[in-house]
Amino acid sequence: MRATVCELPYQPALLEPAWEALAAHVLREHSELVLLPEFAFVEPVWESTPFDSARWAAAVARSDAWTARLHELGAARVVGARPVTVGGRHFNEGFAWTAQDGYQPLRRKFYLPEEPGGWEARWFERGDAEFARFAAGDLGFGLSICTELWALETCTGYAALGVEAILTPRATAAATTAKWLAMGTVAAVRTGAYSLSSNRVDRAAGTYGGAGWAISPDG
Repeated sequence: MRATVCELPYQPALLEPAWEALAAHVLREHSELVLLPEFAFVEPVWESTPFDSARWAAAVARSDAWTARLHELGAARVVGARPVTVGGRHFNEGFAWTAQDGYQPLRRKFYLPEEPGGWEARWFERGDAEFARFAAGDLGFGLSICTELWALETCTGYAALGVEAILTPRATAAATTAKWLAMGTVAAVRTGAYSLSSNRVDRAAGTYGGAGWAISPDG
């Protein structure tokens, strides 16, 4: 499978041209799968406390609007993670979109940081503890949403499931790029699978650091 990883800004004025460039790349390279960053289309609500229901609702609505535009990328499959509200509960939900079946939930983030700049446990509820194997055509993959990649025990599980790739949508800082690349390499080698990751980028503020990657099973 031919896959595309990317680095995207979330600010509307920057996202629109970046989205067009991504779609042009997908067309040019005949990409079959696009991996988007974590919460690709919305402001980083998790950076602050307390939980704000209005900001959350706005993030969900904006994600809904952009999810309806995934077909514009021209890929058969798109994978990412976005905010959802289910039964009044708030989750960070990994999803797959296909041209044939539309939006399909995969799993919801289980490991939630609780630290300055990453108050995820205050914004989201814990999701699925199972790190399952999913299928994208002939590709078997696991989904580790951002910091879940650091749960090394999942590598053993993924190896046992025989996944060919681990997909990791991220929202990580420029200052931590080196250790994230190291973790991506460890995950690939320990599972014997490709490690694919896309990240948010905010060059103006110097916070989110991009550094999307595709790391082979031999590191």
